[in-house]
Amino acid sequence: MRIRIPIVTFMAISVGLLGACNLDPGKQPWDPPSAAAQPATPAGRVACTQHDPLRRPLFGDLHVHTGLSMDARVKDTISTPDDAYRFARGETIGFPPLAEDGSQTRKARIDRPLDFAAVTDHAEWLAETTLCTTPGSEVYDTDSCRIFRGDGDTLISRILGLEGFRKNLTGIVSLFGRNEEVCGEGLRICRAATRTAWQEIQDAAERWYDRSEACSFTTFHGFEYSRSPKFTKIHRNVIFRNEIVPELPISWIDTPEEPEFWKKLRQQCNDSGSGCDAIAIPHNPNLSNGQLFSVWYRDLSPEEQREQAQLRAGLEPIVEIVQQKGDSECRNGLYGVVGGPDELCEFEKIRDMGGLEFEDCEEGAGWGAQKGTGCISRLDYARYALVEGIRERERIGVNPYKFGFIGSTDTHLANPGGVAETDWMGGSGGSVSKMLTVGDQRRPELFRSAGGLAGVWAEENSRGAIFSALQRREAFATSGTRIAPRFFGGWDLPKDLCQRPDLVETGYRDGVAMGSDLPPAPRGAGSPRFAVNALRDPEGAPLQRLQIVKAWLGADGLFHQSVQDVAGDPANGASVDLTTCEPTGTGVDSLCAVWEDPDFDPAMAAVYYARVIENPSCRWSTWHCLDIPEAERPDGCSDPRVPKTIQERAYTSPIWFEPASP
Repeated sequence: MRIRIPIVTFMAISVGLLGACNLDPGKQPWDPPSAAAQPATPAGRVACTQHDPLRRPLFGDLHVHTGLSMDARVKDTISTPDDAYRFARGETIGFPPLAEDGSQTRKARIDRPLDFAAVTDHAEWLAETTLCTTPGSEVYDTDSCRIFRGDGDTLISRILGLEGFRKNLTGIVSLFGRNEEVCGEGLRICRAATRTAWQEIQDAAERWYDRSEACSFTTFHGFEYSRSPKFTKIHRNVIFRNEIVPELPISWIDTPEEPEFWKKLRQQCNDSGSGCDAIAIPHNPNLSNGQLFSVWYRDLSPEEQREQAQLRAGLEPIVEIVQQKGDSECRNGLYGVVGGPDELCEFEKIRDMGGLEFEDCEEGAGWGAQKGTGCISRLDYARYALVEGIRERERIGVNPYKFGFIGSTDTHLANPGGVAETDWMGGSGGSVSKMLTVGDQRRPELFRSAGGLAGVWAEENSRGAIFSALQRREAFATSGTRIAPRFFGGWDLPKDLCQRPDLVETGYRDGVAMGSDLPPAPRGAGSPRFAVNALRDPEGAPLQRLQIVKAWLGADGLFHQSVQDVAGDPANGASVDLTTCEPTGTGVDSLCAVWEDPDFDPAMAAVYYARVIENPSCRWSTWHCLDIPEAERPDGCSDPRVPKTIQERAYTSPIWFEPASP
């Protein structure tokens, strides 16, 4: 009997085995290939009762995994796409750990329903996860599926000497890619099952999309493309404008290189003439060892370089910069970055909490960030990737990194928007005690953040309006709070704009909104002006300050940055009583400022964005520790590496200034 030995993936030895295999076994395309989206007319909907031409803030989550994702399922997530949307709308769902009878032992509901959401299960191993967990499937009783489920002893587990480890082997992953015992000859079984699982995700999105005049909730079709060579995260969430989508999601198993992924997405969707429209949203650049925003195409001809840069820029208008695996805005002390330290760049840095020291990648890149190794690059952070985009525009005439910002959760518990610090459910389905335990773990759950949210300014809560907001980058990221920030730039914005009732109308009329380029300067113009206005989260902490961040490529070739407080008071005395989590000090409900760049150089390209900071509040781990009697608290409650408080925040998408061509 022929036996295909699966990859061992349990935590104790996964680093060695998966690192050796790189989880990048080579291309395994579907046969026949996935069909492009078929021409269709999007389903109709009635007009929304609430429609605001000046746009309103909507909050959502575009990065959500359910039990259809392999890495969620091996952590005992059994919730479905329907459950995810149920949670987003305010209904109670269950969570692991599981009881002996397979039932979920915890239950929770979101603190406030979301306006929009997308289930983005991993395109990789959708089929295998479904086949091995669906009784009666044609491969359910194979050794590989039994190992994946942890169903007792098998020949393979005996050979490997690993009996009794419930989650020690995925069973469904082969050293050579897809496991033929599960997928069948020619991958026939897995191709059909992938289509079935993809349809399940689509059907749930259609069931929960509110097409009534109330427009109370919007869902999007989506999936995650999850390439992780040598434990480096080079992932993207694909979001579709409507229900017209390709036959199958695109995975790195069938499309192992990013340029091929972009081309395939355009061929199967955007350029297919079908009515399909998609964007790809990179996430977690902080765990990419400089790979996610590397300029890989420099050895190509100038024409090919411009083509690759344009291809990426056209598909990736947004980057997710805050989620459960930390913040990817900025970091202090990086190679070639000047302008002084930014104290607020220390926020939720998952790689730094362990106290390890890392080499700087400088102009290169590395591997291994997901397991806590490898160099750190300035291109792991959105602020400096924006400057790299400026550098590319000056070099080849195209900016591949002209992107806006969103946050999301990357939840693997099917709970979109479950970001409340007061009752965070975790990222891996363990008990609260496990979440707070450090022990000898290099990367304990304790180092994770509670996640972020995606914000957009849209005329109404509908697919078309929200998707268009993402495409034009009129979007913002939050660390989980629901701050509503606006950001306008222009040459003639009134200095007293904050005192005027028509701030928004004037911002659109006399300037541009976040995500845009400043128009050419009129004759005799001086420095551009920027107006930023923010309203606090009604259920969050008061606002402390507004800042405008400027970044540019200097004539010295260095990456320059400056951060200006433009409203509020960083010395307002706000604090937190760590014995009760009661806040102290003062803050405000809204902040507004009009700022003119005092160092503006009309010959120097620059990028500007706004950052809004709340008063300090307790971190999720502090809230959980206070719920446990002091004598029974896990070691993480006293670990000095873990901050007790955080300052929640929002980041607007940037506004760019580009000098006129000579």
